[in-house]
Amino acid sequence: MKQLVAAAAAGLMVVAVAGRSPAFAVSQRPTTYTVSQEPGVLPESISVSRDGTMYVTSFGTGAVYRGNTRDPRMKPFLPAGSDGRTHAAGVEVDESGRLFIAGWDTRAVWVYGPNGSLVAKRVAPNAAAALNDLVVTDDALYVTDSATGILWRAPIDGARIGELTEWMSPAQFPVTPGFLNGIVVTPDHRVALVGDGGTGSGEPGDAHLYRVDLRKRAVTEVAVNGGFLATPDGLLLEGQRLYASVNFPDSDGSPTYSVDLAILNADLTSMRMVSRSGLAPASQAPTAVARDCDRLLWVNSQFGGNPPTPPFTVTEVPGLR
Repeated sequence: MKQLVAAAAAGLMVVAVAGRSPAFAVSQRPTTYTVSQEPGVLPESISVSRDGTMYVTSFGTGAVYRGNTRDPRMKPFLPAGSDGRTHAAGVEVDESGRLFIAGWDTRAVWVYGPNGSLVAKRVAPNAAAALNDLVVTDDALYVTDSATGILWRAPIDGARIGELTEWMSPAQFPVTPGFLNGIVVTPDHRVALVGDGGTGSGEPGDAHLYRVDLRKRAVTEVAVNGGFLATPDGLLLEGQRLYASVNFPDSDGSPTYSVDLAILNADLTSMRMVSRSGLAPASQAPTAVARDCDRLLWVNSQFGGNPPTPPFTVTEVPGLR
């Protein structure tokens, strides 16, 4: 979920992957994918499997779309509003093919099997919750809450998915979160990185990236060098490479978007901003980013559009791999 902020140098975003996808010929793949031609879809998040299966959520309607990175057109997979999904934000597919979806102010997380059958629906026991992004480990689901600053957790034991409980309160963070957003975990599932957009002012020090030790249940702030962190939206973590979709004002003060790359140190306590992709305008307003082979894809939410206009798309990130 995007927050409009200014960024003088760089910022972050993250979606967890253990490694890059198989090296299919990217030259044979489309650079633009049509998620939907329907009005009001506002695509928000994306998950791409190793075989090229792609899922995209609709913040505007709660629908979920499915396609393949070899085909330029996606198709509806889960209908808008079904099972109470009037909004859909973060999405992730686990190793067994289950699809986890965060439902923003519906307060719910839905879990579906590969065939689209509902496996579980879990609701955060806080009326103010806005569940934004999520990540799945070998024993739990973790969900960021942009409205309350809570990090929620549901235990996972094989096919069983437990209830959502408050796992980390706002007071446990070094700075009280203003807008918890993207979350990813390391391949060993020991550490999570969680982004906080702060107040959205875009000033240095307003946004934060936190390192959460999942075994010790302890959180510290990641130091940022070579620039300052803007709004961490969805997060993509590959080894020590951290990618983020960020926005910052252009020369006229209008929001401009990019994917920025930072290199983390070995223990993930600090990072150095090193590179930036080509830019996207406010009318495109990319939110989430995902890996497909040796390229990156981002979701064009059109949150900054006036008004949002179909088609709603996913496109290749320019100038950054």
